[in-house]
Amino acid sequence: MSMLNKLSTIQSATTLLVLALSTSAALAAAPAPDAMIVAYKAGKAAAVRAEVLNAGGKIVRELGRASAFAVRLPAAGVAALQASASVDFVEPDVERRLLGVPSRTMEGMVQPQSAVLDEVTSGTEVLPYGIKMTQSMWVSDGLTGNRKLCIVDSGIDRNHPDLARNFTNGNVSGDNLSGSGTWDSDENAHGTHVAGTIAAEGNNGLGVWGVNRSALLKLHIAKVFDATGSASSSTVMEAVARCADAGANIISMSLGGGDPSQAERRVFRALLNEGVLTIAAAGNDGDTSTSYPAGYEEVMSVAALDANKAHAAFSQVNNDVEIAAPGVAVLSTIPPNLESLGQLSVAGTGYAAAAMTGSPRLSATAALYDFGLGTANDAGAAGKVCLIKRGLVSFAEKVTRCQLSGGVAAVVYNNRPGMLFGTLGGAPTTIPSIGTTDTTGAVLMGLTGQAATVSVVPDPAEYAYFNGTSMATPHVSGVAALVWSHFPTCSAKQIRQVLNASAMELGKPGKDAEFGFGLVQAKAAYDRLAQTGCGN
Repeated sequence: MSMLNKLSTIQSATTLLVLALSTSAALAAAPAPDAMIVAYKAGKAAAVRAEVLNAGGKIVRELGRASAFAVRLPAAGVAALQASASVDFVEPDVERRLLGVPSRTMEGMVQPQSAVLDEVTSGTEVLPYGIKMTQSMWVSDGLTGNRKLCIVDSGIDRNHPDLARNFTNGNVSGDNLSGSGTWDSDENAHGTHVAGTIAAEGNNGLGVWGVNRSALLKLHIAKVFDATGSASSSTVMEAVARCADAGANIISMSLGGGDPSQAERRVFRALLNEGVLTIAAAGNDGDTSTSYPAGYEEVMSVAALDANKAHAAFSQVNNDVEIAAPGVAVLSTIPPNLESLGQLSVAGTGYAAAAMTGSPRLSATAALYDFGLGTANDAGAAGKVCLIKRGLVSFAEKVTRCQLSGGVAAVVYNNRPGMLFGTLGGAPTTIPSIGTTDTTGAVLMGLTGQAATVSVVPDPAEYAYFNGTSMATPHVSGVAALVWSHFPTCSAKQIRQVLNASAMELGKPGKDAEFGFGLVQAKAAYDRLAQTGCGN
């Protein structure tokens, strides 16, 4: 499929993917209630290991840089260990989530308004607006082979045509801590999207450019998230430790959670002392709360901007924000056929539709039936396609009631302007379900009784627009690698300092809670180092 054809499907491709912030995703892989972190005092690792086992617990992983164990421990065991003279502290093993979502899931952030500066370059290749906005294209990436960047995320699609050369050049390694697939596969799409922003091949006549576009940058992929987009902080701790052990200079984390962790901070303090630059997403809650690990002073916290350099409404605002980068409607790579497209025709006429997230991939044809708001079962829907208006109850309940009434498919239309993009939240439905617009719904109400075909099929798109501080983070990480490659004798602290000092100021003079020091600027950082050296 040509890139232009792919882009023509991206309106529907923004129906896709990784709903990393959906309720069902968060619940599916959240840490178990008995998941704890037990930190031991100096020289007491063996003693605490024995105490955990004696308390009926199980050691899940060793966290050497935190001087701690991740454990499963009954409540009585927690109290016993908290009282132990060998234990420094006991804390919950808290949740970490991916912090990027398809453009369509954040109201008002649809692709065309914020990606107007994307450019088609050679052939059908697209230069995403963020590559120019960060000045990345004006700094050579010919030396990036001397840097290694670790991406802690949901894996990477090694077969993606815009990422494949990184593999054929032998520049990608990885670890899988997710319990799903392999590190070079991606059941979620988030990791592949992040990787594309960092390292999609440029000047190859297809797809998109990454910040580092010559497939020379060394990558290490630490896969911690499966399709649910949720993992434990201890998994992230082990992942970043493996990144450092693999020789990473930079660790990019498009993830976070609202709960701090003493053990996690210990790990990032250790990495800072080892000379590793760690960069994380500021969070997507659109308030003044803090997300971690971005909230630790050892980690660079990245806010999101749109194509007009305006602060993204979802990007968290707090004093930990250090720098900003494009994070609204960012076009990048995704695995094909991972998510679904919705298709609808009635009386031989096709209508725009979007697959419900969680719908089975099936097709059904039957007479269209007015199922109202879908708040109650209706025997009249048996053997028919249910036409349902949004409102009062969840999409999952509407579709389930259609199914229980004998309906063969469900079409839910919006009660406000625009396309309806819905999720079933993990409900075990067995009929295809789609959303459509309010105007289409009004038309379809006049076509009840006519033959309707509803299909949910694989989405072949290999590129999509995502929103999130997750999308801003790889811009900063990629720029850090790009600039550092020209000045490899600089320390991580010095690279961090120059990125901040050379950032384009966007808010109040100096550092502020919305933008930090401002928009990351690759060429300005390069020029500053070239003129003043690592001491900048």
